[in-house]
Amino acid sequence: MKLEYFIAKRLITAKDHKSSISAPIIKIAIIAIALGMIMMIVSVATGIGLQQKIRQKVSAFNGHIIISSYNDNQSDVSTKPVSIYQKFYPKFNDVDGINHVQAVAGKGGIIRTETAFEGVIFKGIGKDYKSDNLEEYLVQGKLPNLKANLNEEVIISEYLANRLGLKLNDNFVTYFMKEDNDGYNLRNFKIVGIYNSGFQEFDANYVIGDIRHIQRINKWKPHEVGSFEVFIDDFDQIDLKGQQVYEETSSTMDSKTIKEKFYYIFEWLKLFDFNIIVILIVMIVVSTINMVVALLVLILERTQMIGILKSLGANNWNIRKIFIYNSFYLITKGLFWGNLIGISLLLLQKYFGIIKLNPESYYVNEAPVDINIFYILLLNIGTVAICLLVLLIPSYIITKISPSKAIRFD
Repeated sequence: MKLEYFIAKRLITAKDHKSSISAPIIKIAIIAIALGMIMMIVSVATGIGLQQKIRQKVSAFNGHIIISSYNDNQSDVSTKPVSIYQKFYPKFNDVDGINHVQAVAGKGGIIRTETAFEGVIFKGIGKDYKSDNLEEYLVQGKLPNLKANLNEEVIISEYLANRLGLKLNDNFVTYFMKEDNDGYNLRNFKIVGIYNSGFQEFDANYVIGDIRHIQRINKWKPHEVGSFEVFIDDFDQIDLKGQQVYEETSSTMDSKTIKEKFYYIFEWLKLFDFNIIVILIVMIVVSTINMVVALLVLILERTQMIGILKSLGANNWNIRKIFIYNSFYLITKGLFWGNLIGISLLLLQKYFGIIKLNPESYYVNEAPVDINIFYILLLNIGTVAICLLVLLIPSYIITKISPSKAIRFD
């Protein structure tokens, strides 16, 4: 084995090899491997990153599973209250993998200013709210103080603030229809925070404040809320946990996962898995074809060497291994540069956000990336394994070369 490796190394570093006809072919093969790896790393990292970021945003505003009365299971507006005295609140002990449950309520209203008006959903949250979900998206100010007495503090999206001509610390009036549609309730609010999730479906609708406002407007009791938002540890188990939560709630209540509520978003996200697979297949095929061509050119250029080795007693497999080792070196060289450039591009995007996206189309302001070393290792190992397996086929040509004819070959 050491002999084959030594000969392969000499084959790679030989001066005539660098000036031969195979030199540009080999360079093209190395570049193809590098470009293929760059494309695969970037496509996997951005595809998975986008999926994770959108899931995170949807769950930040809705939880992973929503429990409500049957009347409200299709709407963000709460019309029928449910009591907080449930066996799953505040701790869902009957189902493993649930880390938080919070009570919320929603009510439709209209914000009116001197120059504009907008229909919104006032989302009421309480002391149990998982505030770190919103803090990530705050661009100005702070979250409402929910631990003090009932106050006028709310946060509003940057999108709504711009459309309404409002800014931090401004006051505005919101009109809420009464439950019997007989007139309206008027509430004054103060903007203490402005958020931007990049998810226009949420930014265009939600104003977030104290749930006690909705309880007062709807004349609910202090223990009555609109719905419960449940957060799980592992998103990959959302279907299983959704079914378990449904089985553990009373017959008067319904539960729904965000995959069911926002099915059109998650169906769209599935397309990224297909796109990633297509890119991986295309890049591996292109890289493999280039390596096959390079190996065939090397074999043809080294026909005389093959004849000499055979005449000295080397068997076909030993000679084939020489060229496989040579190909392995070229593949690893291409992978080295591909990984270096690919990971560098991902780091630039992660920390500087160079590539921007239209949030109306992609639900994010910039392309998110997920740098997962495990996936990168799998891509490298898979590329090497597939290329070497495929290269066994053209290396079979060596077995057909006759020593006597090869030595005379020019």
